[in-house]
Amino acid sequence: MNFFDTLQQQTTNERQALFAVPVIQDALKGEIVIEQYIAFLTQAYHHVRHTVPLLMACGSRLDGKHEWLRTAIAEYIEEELGHEEWVLSDIAACGGDADKVRHSQPHAATETMVAYAYHQIDRRNPIGFFGMVHVLEGTSTALATNAASTIQGALALPPAAFSYLNSHGSLDIAHVQFFESLMNRLEHADDQQAVVHCASMVYKLYGDIFRSLPTKSRVLLTGEVA
Repeated sequence: MNFFDTLQQQTTNERQALFAVPVIQDALKGEIVIEQYIAFLTQAYHHVRHTVPLLMACGSRLDGKHEWLRTAIAEYIEEELGHEEWVLSDIAACGGDADKVRHSQPHAATETMVAYAYHQIDRRNPIGFFGMVHVLEGTSTALATNAASTIQGALALPPAAFSYLNSHGSLDIAHVQFFESLMNRLEHADDQQAVVHCASMVYKLYGDIFRSLPTKSRVLLTGEVA
């Protein structure tokens, strides 16, 4: 079995737990309100804006024997530049206050996930960061496009409100294939274990972000947005 398949197998339970989070299931059924979608985009902005800095930090920590991986990181960076602005544009298209979101503080769950990624790079094995890449790209491929279509229909929002979800749902199919080829080149057990461990942690931490979003009933009762 190649390492990518091992990674998939060893994180099955964590992936299933993420997909089972109630707000994700509600979104796939179109049973959400616009305030929940804006709350999701708000937290997406707060972690997506760290994607390029995290990739840069990871690349800077790699040793010479992983130069091939640093080259791949450069490709990732080129494709990820500016994606946080897509999220803000979507918020504006929903009628939300994008400038307010830009200057807001992330939820504790979002801040924790981002901090864990920096910790992984700075204090542990920087290659473990690819466990986070695996979670975010794999989740996008599995959920984003389907969720975008369902949410758009349920909330009657314009296509301009879904540039982040739609682009990541289709774009990340190619990314996952690229990622798979990279992971299958990892030869050392400590690198492989670092990726598995980080992925397992991020599945939980990313799930906590979704668990932190307001429920539909709470929004209808209080008008809460984030």
